[in-house]
This record gives sequence, structure tokens and C-alpha cells, in this order.
Amino acid sequence: MLYVNDLTLHYGHSKILNGISMNAMTGEITCVMGPNGVGKTSLIKAISGTHPRSGGTVSLDGEDLSVLPAHALAQKGIAIVPQGRDIFPLLTVRENLEIGFACLPKEEHFVPDEIYELFPVLKKMTARRGGDLSGGQQQQLAIARALITKPKLLLLDEPTEGIQPNIIQHIGEVIKHLRSQGKMAIVLVEQYFDFAWDLADQFVALRRGEVILSKAKGDTTRDKVLELVSV
Repeated sequence: MLYVNDLTLHYGHSKILNGISMNAMTGEITCVMGPNGVGKTSLIKAISGTHPRSGGTVSLDGEDLSVLPAHALAQKGIAIVPQGRDIFPLLTVRENLEIGFACLPKEEHFVPDEIYELFPVLKKMTARRGGDLSGGQQQQLAIARALITKPKLLLLDEPTEGIQPNIIQHIGEVIKHLRSQGKMAIVLVEQYFDFAWDLADQFVALRRGEVILSKAKGDTTRDKVLELVSV
């Protein structure tokens, strides 16, 4: 389980996150939503350590992770699928997947069969360069690479951005499958409201770097959430 308490983040002198507190339960999908520029991606960066936090605490399964750098957080079980995917374009699909081995002991340096079961298209393209894949295929590769690390917490930053509808549907099915396994907490940043509403167990809405809503899906209405995240 992820606990975030009073998290702050600055870019230079600009305060982007102002005391964010939220939880994400193992076996659930927590969806972070809000208009552009409210700090959603900054929150993902702060949790994953890819941008230094200014203050506050982050813990996973009771362990305080607040002072650790990004590579150490990855080894502790935090995996990020960043906005833009960050696929290595000159490496093959296989080589992109193998980057996840850096978080694992040597005896686990293999691609599990489940990765190709979740994303069959990747099995057909193991020798193709990442930069030659379509946007949807790259997104599947980015998620698969994160799963290689066997995360306790999976951070997904707008996985539907620029993706064709059939791939969006498939990614949604994969996320539901991961939830059903009950092995990880999933934090989903998403602009596509229908996709988010279908998946989420919990909603966290941000405005101006602050939490304005944090509720279970069953504790609020679709229209209320839509109103808050669209302002």
C-alpha cells in the first residue's frame, strides 16, 4: 500500500505540489485526475523519485521511501510508465524489456511468459527496434517493461494518450487483469474520463497542486467527479 503525506514539489521557485496526501491500496486502481497543469505528472514524478520532492513523506508497505533516489525506489518496487513512454528507439523490443532486469536479482533475468500473454504483439516483434513501433505498440512495450520489474506499485501516466481505440481497450483489460491479481497498487493518471471511470476504485482530483477530492468510486457520482476534473 502506498501512503503519501503532505508532499510538496518545486520547479525552481515555483511550488507545483502543495501538501498532497493520498493513499493507494494494493489490489485497487487509484485514478488521479484534473485539468492540464494541476500537477498530476509532477505527482507521479515525486512518488517515483524522477524529480526531487521538496517535502513530505512517501511510504510503501510501511517502509519510508522519502529519501531514496529513483533507481533505489525502482528496486523497492515502484515502477513508472511515463507520459511519452520513453522507449529506447534504437534498442530492440527484447532489449527494451531487458532494461527492467536492473531491478532484479540475476536469477530473475528473463522475460516471463505472462508478459507475452498480456501483450502478444510484442512476442512477434522482439527483434524490431522500439522506434519502429506504432504509438500503441510502444505503449504496450512501456507497460511490459515496467511489469518486468515485478512492481508493488505501478504508476501509469496517461497511458491512452495518442493511442488508437482498440489498443486503449486492450490496455484497459490488462490493467483490470493486474488489479485482479491483487499483487500491486496501481495509480493511474488519466485525461480520458470514460476510461478512468470504468477502471477506478478510488478517485483523487487535483486543482492548483492540491487535492480537492479523494473518494472511493462508490462514494461519489459520475457527474460530480466529471465536474471537478473538468474545471
